[in-house]
Amino acid sequence: MLAIIKTGGKQYKVKVGDKIKVEKLEGEEGSKIIFSEVLFLGDEKNVKIGTPTISGAVVEGKILKTAKGKKVTGIKFKAKKRYKVKFGHRQTMTEVEITKITR
Repeated sequence: MLAIIKTGGKQYKVKVGDKIKVEKLEGEEGSKIIFSEVLFLGDEKNVKIGTPTISGAVVEGKILKTAKGKKVTGIKFKAKKRYKVKFGHRQTMTEVEITKITR
């Protein structure tokens, strides 16, 4: 069974057993999390496409850990004004293992 879920403003293609990194979710390590915004469900025989979501479909997962991701750097620059600033940011990410997909 394959599903496409939406969380943190992004979409993720998942199946049972997958480990995905999403933007920070509330909850402690080892706790269960439920994704109710399911956009697509499918397998070899059946396909369901939501408009925009499928009502009653749920994807369950288990929080493995919460940590910071890789550093992303950027530069602000204004020509002829002697202005240049370099900045960095590390987004907090949550690693989730998908345990169950239900219709």
